[in-house]
Amino acid sequence: MAVNIFPPAAMMGLIKKETVSMFFQIAIDGLLTGMVYALVASGLSLIWGVMDVLNFAHGEYLMFGMYVSYWLGFLMNIDPLISWIASGIFCFLLGVLTYKLIIQHCLTGPPLSALLATFGLSMMLKNFALNRFSPNFRILTGTLLDGKRIILGNIVLPLPQLVTSIFALVVVFIIYYIIKRTRLGWAIQATAMDKAAAELMGINTERIFLLVFGLGGLCVGIAGGLLPSYLAVHPEVGGLFGLIAFVCVAMGGFGSIPGALLAALLIGLVEALSGFYIAPVFKYVAVFGLYLLVVMLRPKGLFGW
Repeated sequence: MAVNIFPPAAMMGLIKKETVSMFFQIAIDGLLTGMVYALVASGLSLIWGVMDVLNFAHGEYLMFGMYVSYWLGFLMNIDPLISWIASGIFCFLLGVLTYKLIIQHCLTGPPLSALLATFGLSMMLKNFALNRFSPNFRILTGTLLDGKRIILGNIVLPLPQLVTSIFALVVVFIIYYIIKRTRLGWAIQATAMDKAAAELMGINTERIFLLVFGLGGLCVGIAGGLLPSYLAVHPEVGGLFGLIAFVCVAMGGFGSIPGALLAALLIGLVEALSGFYIAPVFKYVAVFGLYLLVVMLRPKGLFGW
């Protein structure tokens, strides 16, 4: 009796359908992660575009924003859907203080002084968190979105990640709208293009610098406030987000918010697809490989000029 070693056509069709569904599931997960990366990177891109300063403590801002949201949830039962407001305000004030106490005094010094100062600040904030909160991982349970999901056919959308990502994308568009369509945004653009000319036109550039550093902190604080709904917080959590934000800014084009958004979405896709189809330990090799490929072809980034 002949044995058919090939699966029937119906089974082949089922396997193909499941493979396609799995690909879309992984791609959507990557895009959701990329939207959060975009919000973190947008604040960094804004600071660089206006002030030519790279804030090495950006990731630690996010870490403190997460701790604010976590402790409000743990001690006062305030959900991250509300506590992100406190995290955003906290990181806005942290950015303002960073400018007033550190960056303002470094702008007249050597170009690397501000970068090295913020690197020192990042080490101080990280070690402060280690000392006060211990290196333990902490995660909120019982949040409003905990365990909830949306199922569309074979695609599963975890509600905490979906809400966080959509919120992040909305904030990025609001920041971009402010920069491009409001008088404040025009003043920021004028300061970025020519500080001396902006001052001659009556723009208080010192106040603009202060506000921009605060807005950079606000962006990362909002992201940090929402993340505890599904992500554990610990003193090292900001390191990876900060590094990915640097890559997004450089890959998208320094100072370009649309470039940072596109780069973040690409990085989220590459991270998710390579982590699943190759190996989880390989995903960041793929991310930084993509970054090197882009800067070799376009040294000023995707939107750089």
